[in-house]
Amino acid sequence: MLELIEEHPCHGGVQRTYRHESHAIGLPMRFSIFLPPQAASIRVPALFYLAGLTCSEETFPIKAGAQRYAAEHGIALVSPDTSPRGTDTPGEKEAWDFGVGAGFYVDATRQPWVSHYRMYSYITKDLHQSVLDHLPIDERRLGIFGHSMGGHGALVLAFRNPDIYRSVSAFAPIAAPSLCPWGVKAFSGYLGEDRGQWKQYDATELVKTGAAAPFDGRILIDQGMNDKFLAEQLYPDVLEASAREAGLTLTVRRHEGYDHGYFFISSFIADHLAHHARHLLLK
Repeated sequence: MLELIEEHPCHGGVQRTYRHESHAIGLPMRFSIFLPPQAASIRVPALFYLAGLTCSEETFPIKAGAQRYAAEHGIALVSPDTSPRGTDTPGEKEAWDFGVGAGFYVDATRQPWVSHYRMYSYITKDLHQSVLDHLPIDERRLGIFGHSMGGHGALVLAFRNPDIYRSVSAFAPIAAPSLCPWGVKAFSGYLGEDRGQWKQYDATELVKTGAAAPFDGRILIDQGMNDKFLAEQLYPDVLEASAREAGLTLTVRRHEGYDHGYFFISSFIADHLAHHARHLLLK
């Protein structure tokens, strides 16, 4: 069941926050959803948005300005939290880029994280099923996108689950997490030192295996060129090179002067909603 936490009228629709039980996490989780006005009478397509480090289910609906465009297209927007909360796992609050607010959309296999830090299964199973069971969402028309850590998550979840997601895009994704400090820290902590296990959560590695092939020509990535994390953490060039070698077509748009934050995201959010609408509004 869903517990309604708050609700606000928005662009003819409604912005809500819910709490629900998660089997994967073992604790209650929160997510936000914008239901466009069309959802009052029909089941609508939905876009799942995965946020970045330190964010929560509130970040995207408050900062991105996406509801206006979602209302125009008739698409719901679902934004989960970025990690479990209140697990009392030792060390989960010691760093801003690991633990609370930094679940990295993986299923941990290493102690003590394995008990609760299972965001991959949470998004693809618990959240997915709760949204479909209790809200007016069309299960045949789902897409996924995200920012930074969430851009990494969106690419990985889409590539590994083309039966669930019809469309994918990302803002400044961590495109090759096995190579960058954020990714190495998260993967080592949650998954251990066997880098072979990391590949299943690395978009660049998944491209190499052909897992991204169902999205050929339908992947949109936007990157700000004044992003302070670009050189050390994001590696879009590595993803592009792997795509070329795999014969995969993707679109990476580079924007001079833009940084890593939500002013950047809000500047191009309309393009991402239009990108997804082209695929999700098809019957």
